[in-house]
Amino acid sequence: MVKENINLNYPIVLVHGISVHDRNKTFSCWGRIPETLENNGVQVFFGNTDSWGDYESNALILKETIKKILLKTNKEKVNIIAHSKGGLDARYLIWKHNFGGKVASLTTISTPHHGSEIADLINNGNLAHTKTANSALTLYGRLSNDIRPNIYSVNYQLTTKYMKQFNAEVINDDNVYYQSFYTTTKNAFQDRLFIRTYNYLKRNIGANDGLVSAFSSQWYNTTKIEGSISHREIQDIKRRKISSIDIPDIYINIVKDLRERGF
Repeated sequence: MVKENINLNYPIVLVHGISVHDRNKTFSCWGRIPETLENNGVQVFFGNTDSWGDYESNALILKETIKKILLKTNKEKVNIIAHSKGGLDARYLIWKHNFGGKVASLTTISTPHHGSEIADLINNGNLAHTKTANSALTLYGRLSNDIRPNIYSVNYQLTTKYMKQFNAEVINDDNVYYQSFYTTTKNAFQDRLFIRTYNYLKRNIGANDGLVSAFSSQWYNTTKIEGSISHREIQDIKRRKISSIDIPDIYINIVKDLRERGF
């Protein structure tokens, strides 16, 4: 895509989901996306949330991050683009901390708005509720350098049952523009990390990106991203074209649309 100066009114904050960090600048979980956006004149910041933090904890981290960004940029608001659970962290932040005046738009990508059927599978297993498993998960979270890890709570909060309650309580703010994007993959072997989860979802729910079902990803102002792109690939983790699509171009188009909407 040809470089241009995309004059957004407000900076972009990228918020990741589980199992990754954006605090390490050497290896970005966002691939070439931040650099591409910046090369097109967009101010880009990271949310700095925990990889295994629950909604409440990550919302507090994101709250402080955004306050610092607003102070640094001398702007009144930010645009959030969130992947996977990061979209739920951002929704919770806006609602719980009355951040509608500080967030112009929230774009979620592959976010399980209606819960994760994979989380259901884990939560319904007996092993997940043992003290040994809980201790192991806590240790793993600490080893990931999280500030406040809580893997057990994160999995429970991602269940479809919990998300019904979440959606009933966490109301959208009229001051914020919300939109959601999702992807699907054509077969289980596109991303080998998700072979088992893809097959489970395909068999029991239907179309999915290897980890999140298309049904769960659909929320407000929903757009399906064309092509066969997995849950990880939409973050440009492979740093190459997927289904003949250069992943950063997807984010450029999202940002250009935000500009047209005055954000």
